[in-house]
Amino acid sequence: MARPREFDRDHVLGKAVEVFASHGYEGASTEVLLARMGISRQSMYDTFGDKRRLYLEALERYSGGSTAEIIAAMNAESSAAKGLEAALLQFVMRPSVRPEDGCLGVGAVTEFGRTDRQVTAITDEASATLMAAFARVVRKGQKAGELAPDLDARASARFLATALSGLKVSARAGASAAELRDVVRITLRSLRA
Repeated sequence: MARPREFDRDHVLGKAVEVFASHGYEGASTEVLLARMGISRQSMYDTFGDKRRLYLEALERYSGGSTAEIIAAMNAESSAAKGLEAALLQFVMRPSVRPEDGCLGVGAVTEFGRTDRQVTAITDEASATLMAAFARVVRKGQKAGELAPDLDARASARFLATALSGLKVSARAGASAAELRDVVRITLRSLRA
């Protein structure tokens, strides 16, 4: 009996994230996934189950990792305003990902809306984590006098999350890094004291 091919599960899952981010769930054929992941159909089924379970695992991995990277970029700055700027531009600065390939999280929301409970649970969790971090940094900026004292931190967090989604869609549509920085500059100006 032939021994099954061994592979780096995390690497293969990362390749699945790339395919789903570029093509969406429906647009990602099993053949394209297998070719990009470099595994056999049987290996995919044995390791991840069917395409849907692969998608959910890829979405969970992407959402958790992306949210953590955004928050880490925001927290790496001592200034709240600089932290918010870093968070909004973080996806543009990732050397391993081309922003024009798309954001799996934004893609999941636009493809499924709120029609799929499991997808919604994953995207809602990532959104809640990011919103809490944005609200915390807005409050920090208010205390430091960097951001307007009359801002509602939760509403500002929602505004920032919406701006981030818009930036990701704009990047996918071909906006340059300079154009995205201009949008971030105007976004942050609206929060200043």
